[in-house]
Amino acid sequence: MSLKYHFELLATYNQWMNSKIYQAAGQLSAADLARDQGAFFGSILGTLNHILAGDTIWLKRFATHPSCLTSLREVAELQNPASLDQMLFDDLDGLSAQRFWLDRQIINWTAQLSEADLDFVLSYHNIKGVSANKRYSSLVLHFFNHQTHHRGQVSTLLSQAGVDIGVTDLLAQIPEETSV
Repeated sequence: MSLKYHFELLATYNQWMNSKIYQAAGQLSAADLARDQGAFFGSILGTLNHILAGDTIWLKRFATHPSCLTSLREVAELQNPASLDQMLFDDLDGLSAQRFWLDRQIINWTAQLSEADLDFVLSYHNIKGVSANKRYSSLVLHFFNHQTHHRGQVSTLLSQAGVDIGVTDLLAQIPEETSV
């Protein structure tokens, strides 16, 4: 299977898991969502904001790829988060609306990528201004891995708050194959 197929699968998984996470988080009060639980980004709300900030930063970098100028045009127009722990939204409704919109952008972007696009070497600067040159496919893989890592933290925080998000396995998103 191609890298493109895998990234499209990860984009769909990302949307599905975010929907589950946000639905589960909606069962908690605003105070419970904002309560510092000693996680790396403090609270459930803080961690969800971090994922959105990280996604926005990476997608704005990805938008500089010559073949992504159109597919990520609307994302490129977003303001860059000032830091990885910036609270972009202090309420779940605003955060959820932006997350839903961004997940659609991610699905559309991965659908328009080609295998050749993934071999491109992207030049960018990290949040501290350090320049880097990395293969686009490696960066896209990091992007999806980062989301999964922090969603795992959120699922733990939700579980500690008594909220079960259910099945989280990527395999639940892969259609059954039939043998020939």
